[in-house]
Amino acid sequence: MRIIFGRKPVLEAINSGEKIENIQIAYGQKNPIIDAIIVAARKNNIKISQLSPQKFQSYESEGNTQGVVAIVQDFKFYEIDEILDSIHENEIPFLLVLDSIQDTHNLGAIFRTAETAGVHGIIMTINNSAPINATVEKTSAGAISYLKIAKVGNLKRAIDELKERNIWVVGSSLNTNKNYTDYNFRFPTAIVVGNEEKGIRKLTANSCDDLIKIEMCGKLQSLNVSVATGILLYEVVRQRKHK
Repeated sequence: MRIIFGRKPVLEAINSGEKIENIQIAYGQKNPIIDAIIVAARKNNIKISQLSPQKFQSYESEGNTQGVVAIVQDFKFYEIDEILDSIHENEIPFLLVLDSIQDTHNLGAIFRTAETAGVHGIIMTINNSAPINATVEKTSAGAISYLKIAKVGNLKRAIDELKERNIWVVGSSLNTNKNYTDYNFRFPTAIVVGNEEKGIRKLTANSCDDLIKIEMCGKLQSLNVSVATGILLYEVVRQRKHK
């Protein structure tokens, strides 16, 4: 079991069809989103409990719950083949590969951006990656309920699998002169982004078909990984909308 906390994430979890065991609301909550949660839960035959502030207090250690939590079944992970096979034949495959993202807030923000950009699936490492926990759920604003995510032990092997399915794998790296805006993303593409401090690993970079970078105009030479990911994903969106 896992806990989703926060009004928007809980509502999105209901609307996405997540298997929710029950929803617990702090007594006295009055808010349009709380009302929408109650209506949606009843429509989907999900049990709702109202707890006294004292009993609800036990959830506050999770962070800002906004007075509501959902108890749901463990997160479903997908195989890479499942993700690729789910892509409609009229769509150009668009994937995101995360190489050792360790901060839960970054991970949640990346999930949120990936969902809004229309990413078909995300591949992340089992080791050296942040867990998908309540903080990630909250930071993603419910986006995680709509994403297909695969966790892999060997990222090189996963990249090779993508290549076998004719997906072009493009890594974000400072060790290249190729600017991301000069790249053609109108083909089946997987964008690879790396660890907050070290970037993508050397083995991962060597496995990519190509490397691109976001040029820095100021004195700092790096961006927060969730910001960089958003820039790259929306360049793909921009190009594909202007064929």
